Amino acid sequence: LDYEEVGVCQKEVLITWDKKLLNCRAKIRCDMEDIHVSLKEGVPKSRRGEIWQFLALQYRLRHRLPNKQQPPDISYKELLKQLTAQQHAILVDLGRTFPTHPYFSAQLGAGQLSLFNLLKAYSLLDQEVGYCQGISFVAGVLLLHMSEEQAFEMLKFLMYDQGFRKQYRPDMMSLQIQMYQLSRLLHDYHRDLYNHLEENEISPSLYAAPWFLTLFASQFPLGFVARVFDIIFLQGTEVIFKVALSLLSSQEALIMECENFESIVEFLKTTLPDMNTSEMEKIITQVFEMDISKQLHAYEVEYHVLQDELQESSYACEESEPVEKLERANSQLKRQNMELLEKLQIAHAKIQSLESSLENLLTRETKMKSLIRTLEQEKMAYQKTVDQIRKLLPADVLANCEPLLRDLNCNPNNKAKTGNKP
Repeated sequence: LDYEEVGVCQKEVLITWDKKLLNCRAKIRCDMEDIHVSLKEGVPKSRRGEIWQFLALQYRLRHRLPNKQQPPDISYKELLKQLTAQQHAILVDLGRTFPTHPYFSAQLGAGQLSLFNLLKAYSLLDQEVGYCQGISFVAGVLLLHMSEEQAFEMLKFLMYDQGFRKQYRPDMMSLQIQMYQLSRLLHDYHRDLYNHLEENEISPSLYAAPWFLTLFASQFPLGFVARVFDIIFLQGTEVIFKVALSLLSSQEALIMECENFESIVEFLKTTLPDMNTSEMEKIITQVFEMDISKQLHAYEVEYHVLQDELQESSYACEESEPVEKLERANSQLKRQNMELLEKLQIAHAKIQSLESSLENLLTRETKMKSLIRTLEQEKMAYQKTVDQIRKLLPADVLANCEPLLRDLNCNPNNKAKTGNKP
């Protein structure tokens, strides 16, 4: 755990986590909103491995993978007894994974051997993915916080339960969709930055592919990466988009000052990850507050629609058809698609505004009902008090008080009369 933490974890937060971890052992469902609040307040790195396992358990108590998507039921020890065809690729990457970290720096030391075992076991478990560059960094982060076997279980959780394995498949289709989604997020939320990157031919795959494939572990400080993992264990794959978007938007002014392809790429690869603690804390705070799940789903659908349209148009076109005509058709489709998406975004914004207004009205209605009930209870209490006073007053005094009681509408004999003022 040789890294500087991002955000100070207060003593009372540590006590709260201790209580939650007891529930982990008992496999009890906890309130997710409460977990979100605790996670936002901080995670002690000495308990981080346990907390990740707790978050994975809470996720699994609420979501169960279909049987077809379940990983093979083979134990870690059994997998270690087998041989993998990926051995050479894994060995080559061992020295490249956290090369400056004391635990992994020694050639074939304890850290590298544990990392080899973990990557070997996973490559045997997941025959489709096998081993892919990037997984070693994810596995390395896990090994810094827990034992080999625990890290293997958490790697399975990230890859299968949360679906990260899609981006490591040989066809890289999921990664292509992710790059498209990130580009669309920039287009919708940071148009000037999007245009600047487009003008300089900087596609997201140039800088964001290693971010996504290593979950930011290859380029960013470990304390920051650990906080990103905290949120990933809670919220899943959308976190990597939120982190990427926050990173880019936080440095938008400086990126806009870079005037050519080379300077932008250099800035994104070296300058941007070199953040101070306060900058990292700001990014993490933004990630907790951001919600882009609807947009990500819309962009994924849009990507598939565009691919289908391109495929259909390619089938319909004859081989002799000019390239210029295809490009014009493609540009027109993109433009139409952009216009429709902008209308969709406006409609979504209106719906969210109406939903918010409705929620406010319902809240006010609830408060008013509560206030009415309170006033009715007070009225009844006053009525009882007045009745008791009437019983205690002498007849002649009571006779003098009758007009006052009638005016206050407290005399039970006059309750049904009309015209009395309240």
